[in-house]
Amino acid sequence: MVKISFFTSFFKNIAFPVGAFLLAMLLWLFVVSGDQYTMMLDLPIEARNLNSQKTYLEEVPGYASVILKGKGRDLFKSYVLQNYSDIKLVLDLDGISQEYEFILNDYFEKNPRKVVIPPSHNVSFIEVVYPNRINIRLDEVMEKKVPIISNIQSLVKDGYLQIGNTQFEPDSLIIIGPKVELNKINEVHTAKDTLFNLSKSNRGTIDLISQNRLIKFSLKKINYFLDVQQISERIIVDIPVKVINKVRGIRVFPSPQTVSLTVVGGVNKIAEIKPNDISVIVDFNSWKLEKNFYTPKIAVPFDILNWKDLSPRTIELGVARESK
Repeated sequence: MVKISFFTSFFKNIAFPVGAFLLAMLLWLFVVSGDQYTMMLDLPIEARNLNSQKTYLEEVPGYASVILKGKGRDLFKSYVLQNYSDIKLVLDLDGISQEYEFILNDYFEKNPRKVVIPPSHNVSFIEVVYPNRINIRLDEVMEKKVPIISNIQSLVKDGYLQIGNTQFEPDSLIIIGPKVELNKINEVHTAKDTLFNLSKSNRGTIDLISQNRLIKFSLKKINYFLDVQQISERIIVDIPVKVINKVRGIRVFPSPQTVSLTVVGGVNKIAEIKPNDISVIVDFNSWKLEKNFYTPKIAVPFDILNWKDLSPRTIELGVARESK
């Protein structure tokens, strides 16, 4: 324990300050010196004159590592200001229709003006270290309208339910990118999110997820709406009974001609329901001479939770031939 404490104290109180002082001295000598040095810097790459009908099939690297030469203070200045000055490498894409490979050192040797270094920097370009080449691949630019798919999970409180699916405004968006990549995309998904203990309708904004950086979205976020309502019941009366698959020349009389039942669902949703929104159907194909009463099939709107208490439960069918 004593040895460990001694070495820790020595490094903290002596070795570290001495090392920092020596490093500072070397940096000071480098900056004030008038001698010539070389330094490697990462310079941004700017691709220009892309055909308006084309887009990239592969991303162009954002930076290249290059060697610059100059006096110590000028190189230090370039290093400090590299993110704030207009120093960059330019690739001219004029005339490229599909694919072209830039051998960077050969390209900049033939086109020295494509290495943009402001005169105030007083440094000169020597060579590109990495990457030594950039392959440009282009494709026809297209746009496409696709629907938005929800990754939002809603968990409502007991006694409540969500009416319908999550709604988006707008419900679709425009995506733009290379044709070959757009053909693979038929929908766009939201980010994943879970909403807990919902007892009322909920509005919000959520990110859209892009799996391909070459594809651009007309929207980065989307507005959503979840219709959450308290569960309630309502009796619907005077629902008409319909007979399907009637036979020509035969008259069919359902009795009674209307029924009632109880619907279970969101309190606001069931308040909107009208008798004609519910289908009570008897199929005449199931008619038999010795059978008088038939159980109808019930169809309610999809966003109704359930139905019960059909009255009456069966329908009598009266059958007679039409008079000629």
